[in-house]
Amino acid sequence: MDVLGYLHLVRRHWWIVLVTLMAALGTAAAVTVRTSPRYEASVTFFVTTPSQGVADAYQGGLFLQQRVKSYADLLTSDRLAQSVVADSPQGLTADQVQRRINTSFEAGTVLLKATFTDTDQTRALKTTEALSAKFVELVQKVETPPNGNSPPIKLEVVSGPRVTASPVTPQPVRNLVLGGLLGLLVGAGLAVLRGLADVRMRDAAALQRVTGSPLLGEIPFEAGAKASPLIVGDAANSPRAEAVRKLRTNLRFVDVHEPARVIAVTSALQGEGKTTMACNTAIALAEAGWRVLLIDADLRRPKVADYLGLDGGVGLTDVLVGDVQVGDVVQRWGDKSLLVLPSGATPPNPSELLGSKAMADLLVALRESADIVIIDTAPLLAVTDGVVVAVQADGALLVTQQGRTSRNQVAAAARALHSVSVRLLGCVLNMAKVAKADAYQYEAYKVVLPPAAPSVPTDRAGTARRGGRSGSDRTQELTRLSR
Repeated sequence: MDVLGYLHLVRRHWWIVLVTLMAALGTAAAVTVRTSPRYEASVTFFVTTPSQGVADAYQGGLFLQQRVKSYADLLTSDRLAQSVVADSPQGLTADQVQRRINTSFEAGTVLLKATFTDTDQTRALKTTEALSAKFVELVQKVETPPNGNSPPIKLEVVSGPRVTASPVTPQPVRNLVLGGLLGLLVGAGLAVLRGLADVRMRDAAALQRVTGSPLLGEIPFEAGAKASPLIVGDAANSPRAEAVRKLRTNLRFVDVHEPARVIAVTSALQGEGKTTMACNTAIALAEAGWRVLLIDADLRRPKVADYLGLDGGVGLTDVLVGDVQVGDVVQRWGDKSLLVLPSGATPPNPSELLGSKAMADLLVALRESADIVIIDTAPLLAVTDGVVVAVQADGALLVTQQGRTSRNQVAAAARALHSVSVRLLGCVLNMAKVAKADAYQYEAYKVVLPPAAPSVPTDRAGTARRGGRSGSDRTQELTRLSR
């Protein structure tokens, strides 16, 4: 995965970054508040030695640079700490004084700096003053020869002792900045890991790669689609309806040399919106003037009749067992050239019934009486019914809900179709998240009908009303099939 892919994962899981950032800032703020202010007192020593001439000065400088390293260790010695506590007791033990002393020196110089840190500003200054005085005395004693001559090294205080006016710790700005940077890095890492671990189908590009088929439609998610699933009435002017119309166009021109006239609509799992997609695709094709027949071949969980407000008690099952003729149970829907064949009664053997010769003969006859036949089938991974129907169609349309189905499940569904040489016309990403810019473009360019314009009659559920089941409502093409 390239850098853009990782950035896409971070953007998709932005809430992880935000939560981690807020947690890091909160932790940094809590640590800052709970940390006691600490002040720092410092003093700088200059180490020198009497010398004569340039050669002596050079040799003495090298000697002193080596000596400064030893003095840095001497500043943190037990002897010095005990003498400081004895001379200036500030409520600290020798061990506490020793731990709070820090030394530093620059290579090539004879300057030695000592710092003392304490929560009390006054105590830090007084302890440092005692430290500087006792250290000079200690060096004099250590460097004085046994014969009592003058020591070869002289130590002088050249800066301090002085104490900082404000605490050196905590530093709220620094802590918050570091906490924020750490939170962003950790949050971005967690977002990337979450994205890599997420196997659900998240975008159209991944759907195309997994199925190996073209993307024919990307249907946006709409909160009101559950209450009004069909693209009629007010929903006919929604972005979802426009996306279905794009699917209609792509479906008709997916292969101009071998157009599919019998199309099986299926999905990997139940609840991905395949039935709604089949109904809306049939409605969109009928709106374009095609003679469309919609068949509910999901004999286990039929929903087409419920969505369209039709009577589904008698239908495909009854035709296949020979109880009725197809022309007697086909129903016209609305005022469009759309005919519907409901599922009928639930049979005990759906797979065998759908794979029977009666089903094959029925599809051959219906192919000649309609421009396009849309078949709603069962999910591919649940039962074999969907594959059985898809084999008899000209091709299959695979519907996948964004963020619900895993890549492995979609791949298994595509393999189930390819294994029996079913022509996979393409895939549809359902309930997709659409960028606000795209939604705005449609809203700015959609057709607004006058208030008095006639609309498709709908029932209380918002679906178009069907006509009666009298002979005048059936097409002449299907009447001959009942003879």
